[in-house]
Amino acid sequence: MATTLRPPLPSHPVLRLRLAARGGLPRPVDGAWWPRSYDLLVELPRLLAGLPRAWGQVTSVTVNGTVWSAVPGRMLVSNQVVRLRGNLAASAAHTVVLLAPGRGRWDLLVVPPDTAEEAAEPLMAAAAGDLGGGERAWTPDPVPRG
Repeated sequence: MATTLRPPLPSHPVLRLRLAARGGLPRPVDGAWWPRSYDLLVELPRLLAGLPRAWGQVTSVTVNGTVWSAVPGRMLVSNQVVRLRGNLAASAAHTVVLLAPGRGRWDLLVVPPDTAEEAAEPLMAAAAGDLGGGERAWTPDPVPRG
């Protein structure tokens, strides 16, 4: 009987995030995030841990309050209090807004968790501006920061 060695499964799923390259032109969104569920208490820490260090500490997050399963007033993420706000505006149905004092604001398209990969990839590429024009979108390392 032959045994095959399989690589161990990652302890944390790979973050599905594509960010637009920083440029001089204003953009409607700064990238796309494809969470695995609408459980904000599980998904948000993964997102924040995978953001570029240059963005600094995100202290405020606004999500669509009708889409996510729970939007508490605040939560502790990596020993940092993050304020959470629910927005009911139809225009913000598929976005998340991240604020870092002194660093900026970033709006990310949220690809619904149940979207098939064939449909999600083009959405993420378009949101990140990765349409073959030479500029590459930022994709996080598969190893989570900790």
